[in-house]
Amino acid sequence: MSQVSLSFEQALSRVTELLNDANGRIIIGIVGKPGAGKSTLSTYLIENLPKESVALVPMDGYHLSNRELDALGRRDRKGAPDTFDSFGYAALLQRILTSKDDVYFPVFHREIEESIAAEGVVTASTKIVLTEGNYLLYSQGGWKDVASTLTESWYVEVDDELRLERLVDRHHFYGKERQAAHDWAHGSDENNAQLVEATKELADFLVINTDKQS
Repeated sequence: MSQVSLSFEQALSRVTELLNDANGRIIIGIVGKPGAGKSTLSTYLIENLPKESVALVPMDGYHLSNRELDALGRRDRKGAPDTFDSFGYAALLQRILTSKDDVYFPVFHREIEESIAAEGVVTASTKIVLTEGNYLLYSQGGWKDVASTLTESWYVEVDDELRLERLVDRHHFYGKERQAAHDWAHGSDENNAQLVEATKELADFLVINTDKQS
C-alpha cells in the first residue's frame, strides 16, 4: 500500500483532528533526513495549534556530549545513531506517554554544540507532543523502542539538492568554513541520510516540504 502524502496544511488538519478526538496524550514523530525541514514543519504546526496544548521535544537533546564523543572516538561523525543516548530518549518518550506530571527534557543548542539539561518541559496539560529527529523509526540500539511510543510517524520529504544546499548553509552559519561545511554535509550527514531513508516506508504519512527557505 502506498503512503498517503500530506502538505503542511493537510498535516495541520490531521493533527487538529487527532487533538479533537484525543482521550489521552498524542505523540507525533516527525522523521526525515538531515536538512529535510523537520523543524520547519514543527514550527508551522506549533504556530497554528493552541499553545497550551502542544509541546516540541527534539531528539537532538540526547546528543552525547562532545567530551563523551571524544572519549569514544566518535566526534568526527557526530549525528550518527550511536552518538546519541538512544535509550534515554526512548525512556523519555515512554514517560511523556504515561506520566500525569510535568516531564523535563534536555535541549540541544547548535551554537555551542551541546545540550542543556531539563531546559524543556512537557506540562501535565499538554495534549500533543511533536518529537522530531532522524532515527525515530530506526531499529537498532535504544531506537527500536521509540516507534511504539508514537501515535503516528510522519516522514518529511524534500528535494535532495535543495536539502544539501541548506545543510551546507546551516553548517557554515554555525561556524564551519565553507569547504568544511560542504564536506560534512556531503560526508557524515549524507551517510546518516541513507540510514534515515531506509526507514521511510515505515512512516504512517509522507509530508511534502515545498518551503524553499527551510
